[in-house]
Amino acid sequence: MSIRVLIADDHKIVREGLRSLLEKQPDMEVVAEAEDGRIALSLVQETLPNVVIMDVAMSNLNGIEATRQIMIKAPGTKVIALSMYSDRRFIMGMLNAGASGYLLKDCAFEELAEAIRTVATDRTYLSPAIVDIVVKNYIRQLEKANATAFSLLTPREREVLQLLAEGRTVKEIARHLSLSIKTIETYRHQIMHKVDIHSVAELTKYAIREGLTSLEK
Repeated sequence: MSIRVLIADDHKIVREGLRSLLEKQPDMEVVAEAEDGRIALSLVQETLPNVVIMDVAMSNLNGIEATRQIMIKAPGTKVIALSMYSDRRFIMGMLNAGASGYLLKDCAFEELAEAIRTVATDRTYLSPAIVDIVVKNYIRQLEKANATAFSLLTPREREVLQLLAEGRTVKEIARHLSLSIKTIETYRHQIMHKVDIHSVAELTKYAIREGLTSLEK
């Protein structure tokens, strides 16, 4: 049974080139072409392809939004992003939208054919250059999710946070640390911004959770 493929790209010469190469594959059939994301979405619902080769940057409806809508309206269809962009925002945008693969346009056709066969069997395909970007993004998100007061704040900021959590006023903290009131207010603002908390009551709870102070004080 042939893998039914839809090609979505805003350059006619790219679509024609891909069609010519794909139709030489004994297990693939090009069922439609689309010049933008909106047409692609319509043709997906009409032709029910197994795989869509999707350009990321297209007019009318971009590849990311088109992919997101395809996942809703035709969840059985797999999408492979084929793009000239290796920017993390485009890659993660496509993957978060539901794409099963991401390749750069300078890849060899053999790699694209392998990617099509891979995603058609419910697996994910990322070219080596893309894997590195995705892994680094995952590590960045993991570090952000696991961030603590000790990794987010400077020693002075942690000291100010502890004193705030223990009920000291800005004036008292300034006197205690031999700093100006304005400096302490700046530290307080920086702390709130870094931990994304905007009230002293919530800062107190945060400081207790992070082990900077305790309810016994």
